[in-house]
Amino acid sequence: MTPTTADLKNQYAAFKAENPKSRIRDAAAQLGVSEAELVATSIGDTVTRLDGDFREVLKQVPTLGYVMALTRNDSVVHERKGEYKDVSFNGHVGLVLGEDIDLRLFMMHWKYGFAVSENGRQSLQFFAGDGEAVHKIYLTDQSNQVAYDTLVTTFRAADQSEELPIEPSPEAAVVAADDSIDVAAFQQGWLDLQDTHEFFGLLRKHNVARLQAMRLAPKGHAIPTTMEAVKQVFARVSETALSIMIFVSSRGSIQIHTGPVHKLVPMGPWFNVLDPQFNLHLREDHVASAWVVKKPTADGVVTSLELFDAAGNQIALIFGKRKPGIPEQQAWRDVVAEFAE
Repeated sequence: MTPTTADLKNQYAAFKAENPKSRIRDAAAQLGVSEAELVATSIGDTVTRLDGDFREVLKQVPTLGYVMALTRNDSVVHERKGEYKDVSFNGHVGLVLGEDIDLRLFMMHWKYGFAVSENGRQSLQFFAGDGEAVHKIYLTDQSNQVAYDTLVTTFRAADQSEELPIEPSPEAAVVAADDSIDVAAFQQGWLDLQDTHEFFGLLRKHNVARLQAMRLAPKGHAIPTTMEAVKQVFARVSETALSIMIFVSSRGSIQIHTGPVHKLVPMGPWFNVLDPQFNLHLREDHVASAWVVKKPTADGVVTSLELFDAAGNQIALIFGKRKPGIPEQQAWRDVVAEFAE
């Protein structure tokens, strides 16, 4: 253990003693290091370093049974309980298509993996090369402990050192000037969309950033709204048990909740959904802008709420529940029109 690692271990222990309720991501930010580096300080104690192809690890996760999947970014935490089902990969892109746990995985960003035991909770935690968390999987009381132990043994790294080479974080993409973009062509491309999944390709084709697209959208297709309006939408959704879809992304994962939301609990700067199978923790004060976004598809217009932080990063994306080939629920359109437009 190098002095640097020893110093960090001591600093983290002191921080936890002074801030017992602080989460590890916040501790990392306060100490000026990555979350993965803090996790690594407990290798050999409560942490086991994992190795190998993490796609193969994920193919074994269904054996764990009922677990909790967690994906987060700086502004929102998305926690969904259920089983990993229909796990598949096409190169470095993966899918988990269970009824409860629904994920899109980008494995090129998965660099480090650990099995972690903390405060009686066991988990598998995965990080990008810069040490930022991309996805975590927590055992529940209903999980298969024997399968978890087998998985950890199978993928246990030969190297259990606490040293963790950390790469620089990727630089933020440079946003092209509005006047460098063929806005008319971009707007026509938007109007010609046949599927919401085509939107990302449209942005890349015209070199348009996602928040920039809100400004440059065809008239009536990106309408500014507020976080207060979004909360009113959630309240009505809760009252009516309307099924919605909530997308939250890290660099290596998109996690989707599909279904109703019931228990809404504001707590300080956090807006929370606290349901038995689904929890959402959203920092309201991070929402710098919110938009009602309308995209044409072969099945009719699809309406979403999109939240962005001050740097233009997307925090979360909210739709009414739908599947390709099925028009959007009119009830969802009505709720959005009533409170957010």
